[in-house]
Amino acid sequence: MDNLVLIGMPSSGKSTAGVLLAKRIGYGFIDSDLIIQGEQGALLSEIIEREGAEGFLAIEERVNAGLAAMRCVIATGGSVCYCERAMKHLKTLGKVVYLQLSKDEVARRIPSLVRRGVVMRGSVATLDALYRERVPLYERYADVTVRCDGQTIDETVEAIAAAAGFSI
Repeated sequence: MDNLVLIGMPSSGKSTAGVLLAKRIGYGFIDSDLIIQGEQGALLSEIIEREGAEGFLAIEERVNAGLAAMRCVIATGGSVCYCERAMKHLKTLGKVVYLQLSKDEVARRIPSLVRRGVVMRGSVATLDALYRERVPLYERYADVTVRCDGQTIDETVEAIAAAAGFSI
């Protein structure tokens, strides 16, 4: 237990802030997207192209539902919110922190959802639709929400630490 699990939209800072936070609080760091890429021998965008959205989500669910960690910051992929079994498992591992980012800020940070390797399910084809679909899921699973708009990466790290009860 005693882990911090970061969830949120692509570009919210899960990986970048996560590794910095881990260093600041003396925790290990796990990036589930990197585990998936290493296991599959391909970039996320290539895996999504090869397996399709549902195939990718099956891989993401299996990887995240199988994580074992102690005293780690875990950065998840933005689409893990679709994986109920994985999210239930992640909640047993520790505190789930939702890095909240406005739709406008996501659009500014990610010019191309496809090149970034963002899972788009069913009829979801725009950032607006993706945002409307995912935000309620992030909110449902979050134990704590940290607003990230207008913050530097250091401010985001400090906000996550404070929300999780760490003083850094």
